[in-house]
Amino acid sequence: MGCLYLIATPIGNLEDLSPRAARLLGEVALIAAEDTRRSRQLLSHLGLHTPLTSYYDHNKSGKLPAMLAALRTGDVALVSDGGTPGVSDPGYELVRAAIAAGYSVVPVPGPSAVTAALVASGLPCDAFVFAGFLPRKAAERRTVLAELATEARTVVVFEAPHRLLATLQDIAQLFGERPLAVARELTKLHEEIVRGTAQTAHAHFLESEPRGEVTLVIGGSPAAAEWALARVQAALQEALQSGLSAATAAKQVAADSGWTRRALYQLLERK
Repeated sequence: MGCLYLIATPIGNLEDLSPRAARLLGEVALIAAEDTRRSRQLLSHLGLHTPLTSYYDHNKSGKLPAMLAALRTGDVALVSDGGTPGVSDPGYELVRAAIAAGYSVVPVPGPSAVTAALVASGLPCDAFVFAGFLPRKAAERRTVLAELATEARTVVVFEAPHRLLATLQDIAQLFGERPLAVARELTKLHEEIVRGTAQTAHAHFLESEPRGEVTLVIGGSPAAAEWALARVQAALQEALQSGLSAATAAKQVAADSGWTRRALYQLLERK
């Protein structure tokens, strides 16, 4: 009976691969890879010839039976394009299925863009919220950001470089003058960490086109006693039912709740 190894692989610098991870990549019977081309490059660097099979968002459901069949006869490693598999990458369904089938699931820790950006951001790391990739559509992105705007803990999200400028504008509107770090191309040759606010980061990337993978780290809300989402929604509803306009209701609730008016407008637009 095989074991499923969740092996963290480099997000850029190949020296970040642990000796344990390198050994296991050579010992397992099969590697399930998000991108076989990327994984084949890593194996070539290591001088390994372990069999590879693709396992990514669009085929993961259909591949589950084959993955479980492979585990019946040997060990399987799950790897992503880079970083820890299952963190905003395919993997959760396979892990859950392997556990349900009685197979051992073993994490092999290593590189992660989430923790790398967080600890280098200069923002509090004692507690944080990771929200994964922001939605591609602007309206959905603003809705998610509006809900995160009152989070007291540090917020970490992923974003595509071609949407970064628009996202920074949204953050500036919804979060205000909040400390922020944009970590780009972590551990790679052109690694860059821009610290400041959404406004200053936006100005920087207007002059220097953002490229590569981007991780955003945003400071938590400084308000001492911000309201939870459900309480804010109830207060907005009560204000509207009393006859107040949307603008007046948002202004009133913002004064009491610690939310920005812009974030409240986003909630009202969803109704």
